[in-house]
Amino acid sequence: MQLTLERPDHEFFLRGADGQVALVNDRRLQRSFVLAPNRLIEDWAVSDVRALTIDDLEPLFALEPELIVLGGGAAQVFPPAATLAACLRRGVGLETMTNSAAARTFNVLAGEGRKVVAGFVLGA
Repeated sequence: MQLTLERPDHEFFLRGADGQVALVNDRRLQRSFVLAPNRLIEDWAVSDVRALTIDDLEPLFALEPELIVLGGGAAQVFPPAATLAACLRRGVGLETMTNSAAARTFNVLAGEGRKVVAGFVLGA
């Protein structure tokens, strides 16, 4: 049997993430960040999803996603209801999960060519 390494069609691939560290391609990140299939924004100034504001999501909205996958750290936490409502008013879905689940979800959706952007909170 011949094995072939498949490379994604997009520039950035999230190899894994937990509450403290993420591996994007071959880069080890230890601060919160935003990831789109072809864009990496480091040092996202968010440290707690429970205090997330609509202004915190502006760098993600600028990438024009259909869906935002939000990794809240090692445990699943939820943003304020007002932040969720603001996303709905913009027509953008927001799914919150642990960083490890968000990493898997992001990779699947990006691999399908979906307009997905992810925000990962590290150090929480």
